[in-house]
Amino acid sequence: MLFIVLSFGSNNLLAEENTMTRAQKADVVYKELFGSERGQSPTDPEFMEILQRNIFGEVFYTGNLTNKDRELITVVSLSTLQILPQLKAHINAALNVGNSPLEIREAIYQCAPYIGFPRTLNAIGVFNEVAKERGIKLPLDNTSTTTDENRYEKGWEIQNQLYGDEVKKAMASLSDVYSDVVPDTLTTFCFGDFYTRNGLSIKQRELLSLVVLTAMGAEKQLSAHVIGAMKAGNDKETLLAAMVQAIPYIGLPFAMTTINLIKNADMENYKSIYAE
Repeated sequence: MLFIVLSFGSNNLLAEENTMTRAQKADVVYKELFGSERGQSPTDPEFMEILQRNIFGEVFYTGNLTNKDRELITVVSLSTLQILPQLKAHINAALNVGNSPLEIREAIYQCAPYIGFPRTLNAIGVFNEVAKERGIKLPLDNTSTTTDENRYEKGWEIQNQLYGDEVKKAMASLSDVYSDVVPDTLTTFCFGDFYTRNGLSIKQRELLSLVVLTAMGAEKQLSAHVIGAMKAGNDKETLLAAMVQAIPYIGLPFAMTTINLIKNADMENYKSIYAE
């Protein structure tokens, strides 16, 4: 496949890419993702040509992401925004470019702490529909690694390495039981129930979480998650490429907020704490 080979820096293929028009580039990517030639819209051909040349002829050629990465970013963006018809197409595309069903399911599950259970269930329903149509046996393997007894401990281990105890300190002034319940819910639910699961790395989960929060416009959480994503092993180039990948789906304003935070982040003080 052209784009996977390109990511390894073949001079001949890079030269070929440089001579291709946006439309030609879009043709190659579209066929890889969806297994068919780009078609003409009978009602809005001009808009669809702008869309396809932008997404498949420009965005997919920007940055150091693989097409597997790009489609997971697209899947969580569409899940967050509940754009379910397009989500179905891109779950199929994510499978077509080499993501396993388990990786896609885990990417959708990772949205739950941020977008809530009902919207996550909607996205899971679309995934299950695709799985049944493609003959993928459900349920998929259980990838949980925690129990009710250790989910706090396991979640805290990850949370503390990425974020420390800032939330615990910030919630200390809450009254009565809430000073413990609120930060402990973050630890057990977000980190204990989801970050501990197999199927995706912490590095991938942090990158996808940043995309979800960006799509939500969750500005107060974004600064911390930019740093968390860097601590988990994502460099600035990867974070910027992820934001560019998300722009066609979430829009420029939300993406630009996170891009500015990435630009100003001090990478030297946030080396990866996870082995590659």
